[in-house]
Amino acid sequence: MNKYLVTGLIVVAVIGVVLFLVNQDSGVTADSQGSDFDAFAGASLIDYEGNEVSLEDFRGTPVVINSWAVWCPFCVKELSAFADLQKEFDDQITVIAIDRQEPLSKAKEFTDKLGITNDMLFLLDPSDSFYKSIGGFSMPETLFVNSSGEIVVHKRGPMELEEMREHVNKIME
Repeated sequence: MNKYLVTGLIVVAVIGVVLFLVNQDSGVTADSQGSDFDAFAGASLIDYEGNEVSLEDFRGTPVVINSWAVWCPFCVKELSAFADLQKEFDDQITVIAIDRQEPLSKAKEFTDKLGITNDMLFLLDPSDSFYKSIGGFSMPETLFVNSSGEIVVHKRGPMELEEMREHVNKIME
């Protein structure tokens, strides 16, 4: 095979990959049929004190709900930014981080090490019911829900603090 043909094939392949990536979804989705709070409000969750918590308790207020796990490096990196987000917006929003199927000792030890255990609400999801109810397939997954209970943004993949702020501003409108 001559070197020009090989080079041409490589160039075509690279262009194809670049075009594919450019046309990919940014990881931000919003259900045009108006996904709402009811899809996940019934998830059975546990707080760090062992109390059962219903997401239903947060209906009517803007919430940011993040699904994370200690084993997910992108999720872990975001946790401190979510804690900063909660401090910045204070009582205007509630940031909830839901750990997927890990024991309390593992999740709390990790958030203690980061120094953010008391900076936002951490919940445990032993049955992974929340993640399943939102159609989770990547990690992390984050919902930005307005006070009407509408999922305004469903972000799949990691975010920086600035993007989080942009999405919070959308749910505050």
